[in-house]
Amino acid sequence: MCEGVRVDQDWEDRVAALWDRFDDYAETEEDEARFRSDVGALVAELPEGSPHGPFEQACAWDSTGRSDKAVPLYQEALGLGLADVSPYKARRTKIQLASSLRNVGRAEEGVALLTPELVAPSDELDDAVRACLALCLSSLGRDREALALALGALAPHLPRYQRSMANYARLLVEPGQHPGA
Repeated sequence: MCEGVRVDQDWEDRVAALWDRFDDYAETEEDEARFRSDVGALVAELPEGSPHGPFEQACAWDSTGRSDKAVPLYQEALGLGLADVSPYKARRTKIQLASSLRNVGRAEEGVALLTPELVAPSDELDDAVRACLALCLSSLGRDREALALALGALAPHLPRYQRSMANYARLLVEPGQHPGA
């Protein structure tokens, strides 16, 4: 990936500041369009071919309730090599893309996208991976698997019962096992 697709800290700070003000935009179509336009203005500063542009645009569409517009942009960001310039943002993209795919009735694609993330190097996004994957699984009628993922993600954060909850999560998906209701 060429150096020209990387972004500087000033640009990242301005993007973060815009997202920090997201709640200041009312939930009207006009304000949502203005927010997307503000994101677009920042994206216009990027060099052609930067994967950061479609990523930020996808986030803006997604955050304003338009998963249908976000899906192709998330896919474009990944296709342009977002993982090469920001593995963290690439993982975020996979999580958000899976959620958007679920929202547009393509939950199976979300499951396929996130399942490999269960064995990816661990980071602060692990629980988000599991939560979104659980939603995709539930949308497909695979509620036991979804509940197992949710319990497994929650267990380490409990002040007590971590081992019990982890075992219950495991038993939900092991063949022939039916823990008490």
